[in-house]
Amino acid sequence: MGTTCLESPPILQDPRVTILETSMVFPSKETEKRSLFLSNIDKVLNFEVETVHFFGANEDFPPAKVAKMFKNALEEALVVYDFLGGRLNLNPETKRLEIDCNGKGAGFVVASSEYKLSEIGDLVYPNPAFAQFVQKSKDFVQQNDQPLCVAQLTSFKCGGFAIGFTTSHTTFDGLSFKTFLDNLAALAANKPLAVIPCHDRHLLAARSPPRVSFPHPELIKLDKLPTGSTESGVFEATNEELNFKVFQLTSHNILSLKEKAKGSTNARATGFNVITAHLWRCKALSAPYDPSRSSIILYAMDIRPRLKPPLPKSFAGNAVLTAYAIAKCEELEKEEFSRLVEMVTEGAKRMSDEYARSMIDWGEVHSGFPHGEVLVSSWWRLGFEEVEYPWGKPKYCCPVVYHRKDIILVFPPFGGSSGDDDGINIIVALPPKEMDKFENLFYMFLN
Repeated sequence: MGTTCLESPPILQDPRVTILETSMVFPSKETEKRSLFLSNIDKVLNFEVETVHFFGANEDFPPAKVAKMFKNALEEALVVYDFLGGRLNLNPETKRLEIDCNGKGAGFVVASSEYKLSEIGDLVYPNPAFAQFVQKSKDFVQQNDQPLCVAQLTSFKCGGFAIGFTTSHTTFDGLSFKTFLDNLAALAANKPLAVIPCHDRHLLAARSPPRVSFPHPELIKLDKLPTGSTESGVFEATNEELNFKVFQLTSHNILSLKEKAKGSTNARATGFNVITAHLWRCKALSAPYDPSRSSIILYAMDIRPRLKPPLPKSFAGNAVLTAYAIAKCEELEKEEFSRLVEMVTEGAKRMSDEYARSMIDWGEVHSGFPHGEVLVSSWWRLGFEEVEYPWGKPKYCCPVVYHRKDIILVFPPFGGSSGDDDGINIIVALPPKEMDKFENLFYMFLN
């Protein structure tokens, strides 16, 4: 059971999508006009997330029927998630970004492709052409009106379809978006909500006065950037030419990494931590080599269970912070793998209630953002592909490819688990020369 790197398959450059209908969707009943407080975590994530969810043909649910059901469900959802039909607003008094819950609505698009779903290529492979399955929300129907959510249903010639979402990251993190999808699916089936969301984002407000009780090398102040720097953190897109590749690890590979991670101790390492350590080493050493250069890896951590008291699992907002590990390139090259895993594990353990509160308070005191060489973002166990819609579960869910070389995405395999194998897909984007080196290191360090 070796690892594989998916060779770039023949990519459909143009799925020939035609927009059939563009409209706004409004809450099914009147909602209260209010301002929604955004935490310091929310406001850093002021960019859009685009995801596509592919569905096979179901003769009981042709795309036209699904479009109607889906639109109705979205109208109901905008009552429960009133902020999703609102607009971002800078409060003139507090100078804080907030959401004006004003019922202006979400966008809805119906489209069609000239191809069958089977003809658009390997769904696992990141294809920039999938951008046609989502709708950019800027100036959606009216000029200068930017909805926080736009959904697009694109039908294929075979009866299959794709549902694409463009949402502002200020509205959801991955876990709360999964809950939103579960609720949307329940509403489409005329069932009660799967989960009652918790909208109290003051639970993640900074303390008064703020208390930054730890050094935070994983965060950088805007005024600390070099003069003339265009850097804006790991979330920023790059203009460089990038190659995209999908690397696969089987459950056997992950087990082997766990064995290597034991070193002289029998400490148990998690699958995520060994994968993260492996990717860190490959990414750091694929860049031009400087043994004394420090490399910081960031990895997203759900803080809901780590706070005191814990946040409700139903918290609808961003409750994810970046844990970190730091090492010089020389260490990453020569240290035992078990030591690298220890560093990643220590970073995860560091994320206590006090540490998380310190990070939030840092955002109250400083203008800045997460800063590191690479961010590992795991969609591995979010479960988007497990959402049970009336028309069935998705065949696959993926983000639209974005031009960021410093984010590595970890995904479940196509169709969920294959038999008993619960391996993973890893999407990497790097300049061509760095990609070649990354690929060589990826397999070398597995042996």
